[in-house]
Amino acid sequence: MRWGRREAATAAAVALPRTAVELREVTHSYGDRTVLAGVSLTLKEPRIGVIGANGSGKSTFARLLNGLVVPTSGAVLVDGLDTRTRAREVRRRVGFVFQDPDAQIVHPTVAEDVAFGPANQGLPAEEIARRVDDVLARYGLAGHRDHPAHLLSGGQKQLLAIAGVLVMRPERIVFDEPTTLLDLANTRRVARVIDELEQDVVVVTHHLDLLAGFDRVLVFEDGRVAADGSPAETVPWYVTRTG
Repeated sequence: MRWGRREAATAAAVALPRTAVELREVTHSYGDRTVLAGVSLTLKEPRIGVIGANGSGKSTFARLLNGLVVPTSGAVLVDGLDTRTRAREVRRRVGFVFQDPDAQIVHPTVAEDVAFGPANQGLPAEEIARRVDDVLARYGLAGHRDHPAHLLSGGQKQLLAIAGVLVMRPERIVFDEPTTLLDLANTRRVARVIDELEQDVVVVTHHLDLLAGFDRVLVFEDGRVAADGSPAETVPWYVTRTG
């Protein structure tokens, strides 16, 4: 079989071993406003939380992890792939769930929206249908498959956004404040969903209870990592700092 450059590059990316996400002296600015400054980290734990005040740089940090944002200087590497030059391959490995699911839902019906990602990946129709059925059943959305996506409840929309990422089977998922717009019952439901995932996760949140049992929590302050350790170490430090 003869492959073109694109097919060869994709095959090489798939063959790369899963190692870690690395940030090397990453700085990011919006115009003349610097939001991250000289951040160097290696992320390899299964459950990583990210906390900090509004404007601390945590959401920009989250977007750097799958190439939605590229650093002004420095580099972000996912299993050795530079997000600046290999963004498409990086996004196959790192999924992203937005705070507001309406920013992520792009098709009129539930099933169509979930099918969009794998169709974009060029998967066969039979495989797409099987994956869509599986993920809708998993998150209690099978009965809504032909339902207008914009008419779902807030909790159902967030589950749909998560399903739309999971159907592409990334190895890692970044959640940017996934429970901020939800009531208590749906916050607990999304927390259970995250807890049950097989994939590695990075969760940006203001809901500190979500981080119980996590392996590592980063605290951002003024564009830098101010604390880095277990939840038992960093969460009380952060609460005291903001208290």
